[in-house]
Amino acid sequence: MKDELDALELNKTWRLVDCPAEVKPVGCKWVYRIKCKPDGSVDRYKARLVAKWFTQTEGVDFLETFSSVVKPATIRLVLALAFMKHWPIHQLDVNKLFYIGIFLRMFI
Repeated sequence: MKDELDALELNKTWRLVDCPAEVKPVGCKWVYRIKCKPDGSVDRYKARLVAKWFTQTEGVDFLETFSSVVKPATIRLVLALAFMKHWPIHQLDVNKLFYIGIFLRMFI
């Protein structure tokens, strides 16, 4: 849980602010998962802080939605740009999805 909170703070994905009286804040909860190795033994314990978006009503609490999923067309575009400009391409594992969003915003 501490790693997750540290990553959120480091990436500046949120900040504490006073909630206006007319706004209903969205709650959050911790989701836990046990990641296992192929032999079934415990590899690591994961914790993720998620918003309770299911408490909102469309048109009342929000007007539009956003999904932080990379579309295949976006990946093709970035790869095509890298090829045309002779940029090096490297594969890497990303610990937090937030980093992917920052990377793609640099090119789009």
